[in-house]
Amino acid sequence: MRLANKVALITGGTSGIGEATALLFAREGAAVAVAGRSEERGRNVVAGIEKSGGKATFILVDVRRADDCRRAVDSTVRAFGRLDVLLNNAGVYYPHDTLECSEEEWDLQLDINLKGAFLMSKFALPGMIAQGGGVIVNNSSGWGLVGGDKAVAYCASKGGMVLMTKAMAIDHGRQGIRVNCICPGDVETPMLPGDAKMRGLDWSTYLAGCANRPLGRIGTSEEIAKVALFLASDDASFITGATLAVDGGGTAD
Repeated sequence: MRLANKVALITGGTSGIGEATALLFAREGAAVAVAGRSEERGRNVVAGIEKSGGKATFILVDVRRADDCRRAVDSTVRAFGRLDVLLNNAGVYYPHDTLECSEEEWDLQLDINLKGAFLMSKFALPGMIAQGGGVIVNNSSGWGLVGGDKAVAYCASKGGMVLMTKAMAIDHGRQGIRVNCICPGDVETPMLPGDAKMRGLDWSTYLAGCANRPLGRIGTSEEIAKVALFLASDDASFITGATLAVDGGGTAD
């Protein structure tokens, strides 16, 4: 029960890494606000948590919109009395290089992946500071540490998240706030087969490319969730401003 009596808000919490983290946080004692754009999937995640005896609520939110982000934080506090952990997990990806990437696609990825994390943090921080502490975990990508092919906007957004994490850790450490960043590699989420399809690759060919890592496989959402749990818990009490690659060794080359 590493998050007993804690309250967590998870964006992009309706599938993939967000869903796995919501379920794990609840098992570890947290009340969880699941935020996302799919009400059906979100309520299914909440139902799964409640069926296991946990506490959860769903919040419909578009992280590109400041009013939605403010409402997500306010709704979490109204439901559970406080906010201790924010996981900025909402993200979107389109595989295009600079010549292929439209302005609309650029804006969409920067707005959801980077601006959304900024806005959610902006509205979560005052309450965390007032209560004497809190934790923000930003979910970036291995491509926030190294370049990737046909991913100019995605790399820009995720690289920005890495340095935003460090800046926030410096600014708010003395206010009791820890801010850290996870950089997953290839993980079995709905985004991965979507990438394969957009690149015109069949799934087996795509997986064969992903297996070219020191550990020889892709990761699972549950493996990333365990890292988020560690960073959110008191086990990481002296860690802030850190960027942790969880990628099977993909960025070790």
